[in-house]
Amino acid sequence: MRDREDVLSVYERPYEATRPVVCVDEARKELRSTPRGGLPAEPGQQKRQDHEYTRQGWANLFLAVEPLAGKRPVQVTQRRTSKDFAQFLKSLSDDLYSDDLYPDAERIVLVLDNLNTHKPSCLYEAFAAEEAFGLMQRFEWHYTPEHGSWLNVAEIELSVLERRCLARRMNRAQLAREVPAWEACRNALQGTLDGQFTIALMPVSSCVGCTRRCKVNSSIE
Repeated sequence: MRDREDVLSVYERPYEATRPVVCVDEARKELRSTPRGGLPAEPGQQKRQDHEYTRQGWANLFLAVEPLAGKRPVQVTQRRTSKDFAQFLKSLSDDLYSDDLYPDAERIVLVLDNLNTHKPSCLYEAFAAEEAFGLMQRFEWHYTPEHGSWLNVAEIELSVLERRCLARRMNRAQLAREVPAWEACRNALQGTLDGQFTIALMPVSSCVGCTRRCKVNSSIE
């Protein structure tokens, strides 16, 4: 209950450029190639590919989304370890201080799933203690409750990524090419996510089974 109220109170904050609220999540994508290739699309005929495929392992995708501003950086990695997650957080921090994604930010307010790899300790696994401590201070940490990961708005954006980009056979080279293209398109549209589930609407019972109420404002969703 406490974690749930904490996350919802974060979502109810008004937009503040100095403390952007950024939701972070991750997903896996199975990689497959088509040895015999396929046939290109023609008038009246969609692109076709051979039914045989070769498995090429898995890739991981870290995604961050700023619901009120429509920014969504994505990073493709081979693994999803604590060190990989720490590197992704460092990339967000570097963007913060390089005036790229968050030019006016003093600290990033993170909303995260309650996974063991998402703890501040991941920074100490990847970096020297002094650097890890400095990175940790650049974030404000908020976690969804157990069995309440649906409160993480980043899950909605991952669903859009899956339907619009990943829901087809892809090898590693295609993934590395298509995901940045999708990211650039979404960021250009600045599609925001308007969460409608608030503390006032929160039931007294456990959040397990509650219906997610969130509206996606995007012309390509």
